[in-house]
Amino acid sequence: MAEDSQRINRLASGLAVILDGEDRKESSQRNRLISYSDDFGEQSLERTLEYVFDLPSKTINLLTSQVDANVICSIIKNEYLMHHRILQNIDPCREGVSAVADGSGPYTVKIEESSVCGEFQVIKPPLLVESHAVFSSVRASACVWKGKWMYEVALETAGLQQLGWATISCPFTEHTGVGDADDSYAFDGKRVIKWNLNAEPYGQSWVIGDVIGCCIDFESDEISYYRNGVSLGVAFNGIRKMVPGLGYYPAISLSQGERCDLNFGGRPFRYPVQGFQPIQAPPSTNQLAIHLLHCFSKLLNMWRGERTSHNCMEKLRRLKRYLPVEELYSPVSRGICMELFSALDANAESVEYICWGPLLSFLMDVFRDQAPHDYESLDRVLDILLDFPGSNLMFEHLLFALSYRCKTACIVLRECPYSGSYPYLALVCHMLRREVLMVVWWKMSDFEFLFEGFLSQISPNKQDLQYMIPAVWWPGSCEDISYENSMMLTTRTLSEAIDKIEEKHRDLCCLVMQFIPPVTPPQLPGSIFRTFLQNIILRNRGADRNIPPPGVSSNSVLVSLFTVILHFLSEGFATRGCGWMMGSGTSGGTNIGFLHRGGQQSFPLPLILKNDPHRVEIPRLGGSYSHLANFHPVNVDPEAEVVRWEEGCTDDEVQQMRVVALESSLSSSTLVEEELLDAMLLLYHLGLAPNFKQASAYMSHQSHSMSQLEETDRQMRDRSSGEQLRRLKEARGVYREEVIDCVRHCAWYRITLFARWKQRGMYAACIWIVQLLLALSKMDLVFCYIPEFYLETLVDCFHVLRKSDPPFVPAGMFIKQGLASFVTFVVTHFGDPRISSAELRDLLLQSISVLVQYKEFLAAFESNQAATRSLPTALLSAFDNRSWIPVTNILIRLCKGCGFGFLKHGESSSTSSVFQKLLREACLNDEELFSAFLNRLFNTLSWAMTEFSVSIREMQEKCQMIEFQQRKCSVIFDLSSNLARVLEFCTCEIPQAFLSGADTNLRRLVELVVFVLNHLTSVADPEFFELTLRRPGQTPEKVNRGMILAPLVGIILNLLDASVVTDSREQNDIVGIFTSMDCSDTLISGFQYLLKFNWAATFKGDVHLTKLRQLEDFSSHLISRTVKRVSYEGETESNDDMCCICYTSEADAKFLPCTHVSCFGCINRHLINCERCFFCNATVLEVIQNDAKTCEI
Repeated sequence: MAEDSQRINRLASGLAVILDGEDRKESSQRNRLISYSDDFGEQSLERTLEYVFDLPSKTINLLTSQVDANVICSIIKNEYLMHHRILQNIDPCREGVSAVADGSGPYTVKIEESSVCGEFQVIKPPLLVESHAVFSSVRASACVWKGKWMYEVALETAGLQQLGWATISCPFTEHTGVGDADDSYAFDGKRVIKWNLNAEPYGQSWVIGDVIGCCIDFESDEISYYRNGVSLGVAFNGIRKMVPGLGYYPAISLSQGERCDLNFGGRPFRYPVQGFQPIQAPPSTNQLAIHLLHCFSKLLNMWRGERTSHNCMEKLRRLKRYLPVEELYSPVSRGICMELFSALDANAESVEYICWGPLLSFLMDVFRDQAPHDYESLDRVLDILLDFPGSNLMFEHLLFALSYRCKTACIVLRECPYSGSYPYLALVCHMLRREVLMVVWWKMSDFEFLFEGFLSQISPNKQDLQYMIPAVWWPGSCEDISYENSMMLTTRTLSEAIDKIEEKHRDLCCLVMQFIPPVTPPQLPGSIFRTFLQNIILRNRGADRNIPPPGVSSNSVLVSLFTVILHFLSEGFATRGCGWMMGSGTSGGTNIGFLHRGGQQSFPLPLILKNDPHRVEIPRLGGSYSHLANFHPVNVDPEAEVVRWEEGCTDDEVQQMRVVALESSLSSSTLVEEELLDAMLLLYHLGLAPNFKQASAYMSHQSHSMSQLEETDRQMRDRSSGEQLRRLKEARGVYREEVIDCVRHCAWYRITLFARWKQRGMYAACIWIVQLLLALSKMDLVFCYIPEFYLETLVDCFHVLRKSDPPFVPAGMFIKQGLASFVTFVVTHFGDPRISSAELRDLLLQSISVLVQYKEFLAAFESNQAATRSLPTALLSAFDNRSWIPVTNILIRLCKGCGFGFLKHGESSSTSSVFQKLLREACLNDEELFSAFLNRLFNTLSWAMTEFSVSIREMQEKCQMIEFQQRKCSVIFDLSSNLARVLEFCTCEIPQAFLSGADTNLRRLVELVVFVLNHLTSVADPEFFELTLRRPGQTPEKVNRGMILAPLVGIILNLLDASVVTDSREQNDIVGIFTSMDCSDTLISGFQYLLKFNWAATFKGDVHLTKLRQLEDFSSHLISRTVKRVSYEGETESNDDMCCICYTSEADAKFLPCTHVSCFGCINRHLINCERCFFCNATVLEVIQNDAKTCEI
């Protein structure tokens, strides 16, 4: 009878004792293999189910019917719940919390609308809030007064926020918030302080994605904070005791545009703190869900055990007395899910909590955080869950939870390379390979919000980097040599972790690109990704402003998107199923990156000529789009034309570019690679450029701190003891910490920004874009429509590669393959009137200024036809009120080597004879241009020296050296020295401009020399003067008055040398002009100062001794004539006919119509810059000399 029963009920048969002799021999081996999972294989079906459901032995009676999902549900409802009675009990009494219930069930903690001061907006339910007022404050709808409680705040922005606790009596105003009253306490990680009436230092700086745990402990009367689960210490102790119903409320204050996600317990905490309870109680179904999923996990482990022991199990199956777990899996797993969904249906409010907590943890355990992942087990779970009608809502919450986990995941060194957001990205990518789940995600109203979350990464702060890079080493450091290997290993490990995350970002974006939404009419692949890109651009148009508008994306999202697109365009799509994506008219397979394909290049004009909604406010080179459309409409068809050119063509060859019709096979709705390139450039401008700027700042600060550390070490070696040595040791400690911090930050930027393939892609993008700009520059109107960010990204990206550490390519290769076209563009367009933005033109000028200071790059300019053809004239024309600084810097670097006395320290001896000759020819060939340039040069140098003198006098009067003013003085002094050097070059190469013709230029030059000498020699405190010029980290030898005195001497000697070879009858009298200055004492003392100056400390070698003797002879002659002139003027009576401006010439001319008189020289010089009478300010129409000559204005 029993045997018949076993035959009828196959599922009830267990493992019998095998009586065969052969089988007995194998029993020991079989027992050992079956012992997996508590020997469940040798137990009956009932015992196996008891193992799965954690039930005592023989709790389940003999099963006489077919085991299906209903039988399993019956076991759960009866035996399982009866044994686990705690699952039926509601959470014990939570004394110490009071909340306002809405009568619909368990209370839900929200923000108390009546407490809002300012303006809050709920961006995403339930509690993602954003401040839309200058300063907004709000309390929660629950308070606590006994026990230990906490809530979490996930930072969507990392600006000024005050998070903490406040009583109901705490006043909120537009200027005061949480922490500004007696019974309120707050932490502000932006300023790294805590608030309780007064501010005190506390905690760490926070970053976007941080989760701040706010804890209050009434047992110890303390308030403490946690950052990503790590305690920041006790912030406040001795807080005032409260009474029931009148306790402390969770409260926050946010400045404008700040966003944060509040969690009072409506979702499981990201980083729960042991002993602290959430203010909002978990749903009653939470424990049941945890236990059911635990049972599911045990079932999966049984199935895995059978799968790994497949051969031995086959022997047992042949006996027909063993139930395979494969057959047991389906009814048990389905029964567990039926009960789980039933419980969720009965308590719909608990779905979110269960999905964010137990279900997500279960799926992560099944999938495994670390590779190799268990894709097969995960697929079995997904198959079961998707069979249930309520699974769509469940997966929506799961996707939300995974997106949140990605935003808040930190990289932990010991978990690398599978750290940070990687495990969550790997899970979601595998889930979304199922079309049904991709459709679920796409249909969600928060599709783009979740997408941004998946692409987010937390940037580490100082303390995070200490944990991530514990050992620090740098060249020349005194640290333990083992630190070098340790740091190399650490950075390599972190690089692998970043690579893993970026790979999953690419997988996710490819899934979105390949997805074809189920809509009518059908859409093409890439349409969803294109819409996402466009909306990202639309939302982040103001991200580059000093104060970004509300709602902009996290910087990490923009960086991640840029990195994904860069990889696609540089490394290709071949392995990612996006073969449908091709450029407009390009050839070649997708295994070759778009940016690296040779041959003919093309670009669709609609990308720059159309005014798509997401590009409405993007400025163009020629101004706003509306202005261009009204006043400069284009003649080409913006819908159907592309511009084509050959790769690597020079500026002259670009003339052969052409506009052709767009291929008919390419629909305007197809996402093409050029469109990705366009978006990538804007993403670089908005997201990458600030990061590279910050990286450059850290690298500069590191170099500066290392210099200070070395200088301090040198001083310590010279000081054996004493108070000064103690101070030096303290200073050394500070500098060392600064260096270590900078080294860590620089290492992190190298890991995240300077990967080899990224540099390769950015380099190719630079070359591609500069070729495009050169091609479009031949189309006058089309060039005006190019977005400004094309040019900004090109310049910034080029200089990032030039300064990359480690170098991307050797300087020679960089120049040969990449610099030529870039040089061509910048030298031909920094003065292009089609570029309406003066800032952009300055950007191009500054690029030239930076490049020409290096010998290798200067050689590239000298060999560039466009540079030699147009640069000299363009520089002279660009020297105006706005661009004179970069133009001066360029000229001073081109003119090096022809001045009097270069410094021993810090100044390169590299010269450019090519450009010096070209500049001379440009000045001689266009006298009007040179005259205008010289006039502006005189005026600018006079202004600079005046500003310098005023600033020094202000600091002397205040008897203190203010850092800002000291820096201002130092900069102006450098500029004045450079201007004087340029003027010296003019007197050397074009002396006839001063010695021949009217003496206006010579007189103005002499006045400037005397003016500068007067300012330099009249300073009361020479030591104070020298300190004013010195910048932080500079030694006294590198900065001194010789920087500007040398060009003054050079100017005088250049004029003397030129006068020797010029006919004395046709040249102006140099000595006479000097002696005519009405400041004989200043003149004499100035030349004596020049002769007594310590030139030996400034010059190299003895080559300038002859020049100094020549200056001494000229000084003696000048002093002699000056003394004679003064004696003569003392003997003669004053003449009423003398000019009242210069008092040296006869007043022989008058203004008309006002008839005021002066000498013709003074009038002529005045009219260069102003056309009004300098007596009455009347407009001058003409000037009449006494000899009846008329000069029209």
